Amino acid sequence: MKKTWIHTIKDLLIICIASGIYAAGISLFLDPNNLAPGGVTGIAVILNRISHIETGTLYLLLNIPLILLGIWKFGWRFMIRTAYAIVMTSFFTNLTSVYSALTSDPLLAALAGGVLIATGVGLIFRSGATTGGMDIIVKIIRLKYRHLKTGFLFQCIDMTIVAVSGFIFRDLNIALYALIAVLITGRTLDYILYGGDEARMIYIVTKKPAEVGRRLMEEVNAGVTYLKGRGGWTREEKDVIFCVVRKQLAPRVEETVKQEDASAFLIVTSANEIYGEGYKDFFEESI
Repeated sequence: MKKTWIHTIKDLLIICIASGIYAAGISLFLDPNNLAPGGVTGIAVILNRISHIETGTLYLLLNIPLILLGIWKFGWRFMIRTAYAIVMTSFFTNLTSVYSALTSDPLLAALAGGVLIATGVGLIFRSGATTGGMDIIVKIIRLKYRHLKTGFLFQCIDMTIVAVSGFIFRDLNIALYALIAVLITGRTLDYILYGGDEARMIYIVTKKPAEVGRRLMEEVNAGVTYLKGRGGWTREEKDVIFCVVRKQLAPRVEETVKQEDASAFLIVTSANEIYGEGYKDFFEESI
């Protein structure tokens, strides 16, 4: 119990620091240069110019209905840390907005802001939370339309917001710089979350395959495959769970299995080349 509390406090501290990093990218680089970096943050920047309400406050207000929607779809357990990250990001965005932009060069602002936002988001993700906003919308869309890739949905939403920002600010150059920020954020976030292509291949032998498999799919968002196995001594038929996840998610898989079945048997090994949905496209990489 003590270790659980220490781990939780550590995660909340990391989320707090990460929210400050995220907010610095917005208020010290992107927002003062009229760069709307997609997502709810981009919408908040645009609405700030129309309503003159602080960007951080708008970010919080826009996320409230999304948090409620997330609670309805995914429950309190998934949303508590996300709500905390949203509140902290809103607070730090307003706090740092009183300072002047660190650069007036839109290209440098796009690069620096994109890197800072990706760093903040990556740390928040790795602490078991999200930044809310479009993360929740995309997750809900994919519950019904599993064939649509997460990256594709994010790109469609971000491109739309960037296009709207160009119309609102009446400046195509600003929209293009915002697009650069979006692309930089995506690439940096991939590197922070995944490093390279290395992943973890995990075999799980458990007395509760259905329960473990369900939690891995719903809580870790990991794909699972059930393999048929037979105990060598007992000759008993059993299901073996097989899954491949990014290496940063492997500890969450192990923790989930331990919570559900402390006597489960796990084999964890490295997988350096993964092809398929969510990883590399075989044909694209071969060109």
